[in-house]
Amino acid sequence: MLNTEEISKEIHYRTSRSSGSGGQHVNKVETRVEAVFNLFESISLSEAQKCTLKAKLGKRLTSVGDLIVSSSESRSQHRNKQLATQKLLSLLEMGLKKIPKRKPTSIPAAAKAKRLQDKRFHAEKKLRRGFKS
Repeated sequence: MLNTEEISKEIHYRTSRSSGSGGQHVNKVETRVEAVFNLFESISLSEAQKCTLKAKLGKRLTSVGDLIVSSSESRSQHRNKQLATQKLLSLLEMGLKKIPKRKPTSIPAAAKAKRLQDKRFHAEKKLRRGFKS
């Protein structure tokens, strides 16, 4: 399980100017927020968790081990900071979630019978279309 309070302390934020609606306001205020979390230097994650996250989120990590999530949905920097933090934490939780193995099951007899019945019906339909002399 993730300790979100500890991880939140390790997140660094960068701001930049956002694109989109806002008129003149968008040209002078830095509302886009990037949440940066370094996976390799984290002290709140165990080594096993780090290995799991590296395997699952490897394509999203930079060469230094940074996981970067950005948000520019809102016109407020504070709201974008909250959204970026939520996205990052949910990404980490999804990466650590264990996927249960599929238990192989046999095909039910009723499903087999229905498939064979449908095949017979289809074959008979094709035969009825044949040329009659």
